[in-house]
Amino acid sequence: MGHLVSMVELGKFILRHHPSAAITILTVPPSFNTGSTASYIRRVSATVPSITFHDLPTVPLDLHAFPSMEAVIFETLGRSCPHVRRALETITATSGGVSAFIIDFFCTSSHPIAAELNIPTYYFVTSGAAVFAFLLYFPIIHNTTTESFKDMKNTLLDVPGLPLFPASDMMVPLLDRQSLDYKNFLEFSLNIPNSAGIMINTFESLETKCLQTIREGKCNPNGRTPPVFTVGPLLAAGDGEAAHDCLKWLDKQPSKSVVYLCFGSLGLLSEAQLKEIALGLEKSGRRFLWVVRSPPTADETEPDLDLLLPAGFLDRTDGRASW
Repeated sequence: MGHLVSMVELGKFILRHHPSAAITILTVPPSFNTGSTASYIRRVSATVPSITFHDLPTVPLDLHAFPSMEAVIFETLGRSCPHVRRALETITATSGGVSAFIIDFFCTSSHPIAAELNIPTYYFVTSGAAVFAFLLYFPIIHNTTTESFKDMKNTLLDVPGLPLFPASDMMVPLLDRQSLDYKNFLEFSLNIPNSAGIMINTFESLETKCLQTIREGKCNPNGRTPPVFTVGPLLAAGDGEAAHDCLKWLDKQPSKSVVYLCFGSLGLLSEAQLKEIALGLEKSGRRFLWVVRSPPTADETEPDLDLLLPAGFLDRTDGRASW
């Protein structure tokens, strides 16, 4: 749900500068449980009436047919393109026009649709300028290499605006040149120059050198670099709900004494992986706060910790753990 939250915060940012704007966020029902998305949308709708949500039809997918969650997301959004077109046409007809179409990189397959409808497309980058600098430069690396990053090992990559780093440290979805994830990210990178602009969740004083390098065109020396706008930091404020018990527990712990584990809304770990993490935490002897999610399933219920974690783990870590 992290990218949805970031998009909502961007909507709030736009409304602060343009109070008369009306913002519609297109949402696709996920093929897997990503948390309390429905309740979050209800809260936003109730507190920010200028932001509305347009639910697109469900796109059924067999999760086991895809090699990664990134591939599932790209495929889901790709298959949703006809629905995106109809939504944009409807909004245009009922509102008198769409000023801008702002999309996440996962939504790059819908970029051509907006272009056909003469709607300016802006990419919203939630990961900061450094990641964007690499993705803008990615096609050049692709065209000047033949090996997968995983096989290049300690070969240092020289990306404008970034320090040198070994190819083996590349983000996991891009390690294998033949993978579907690699191809999907490359498609996004190739679409970047055709956009009306880039909005990055960062601020000038945080990534000054990197932003300057991007704007000077050094990350895409053979093509166009769209205007870059810094809109960060975009942070979700508290939603007014009662404090979770884990926060009360955390307040009682000594400073710098707690290990925090959270793998995000897409951190879908297998039962075996959860048990390995649990064993590591137990052996560490440290206090910990762990956000645990059930393995991939359509079940929306809370995870049963007694079934997921090693036998006796909860009793052995009682007093130094919260969830």
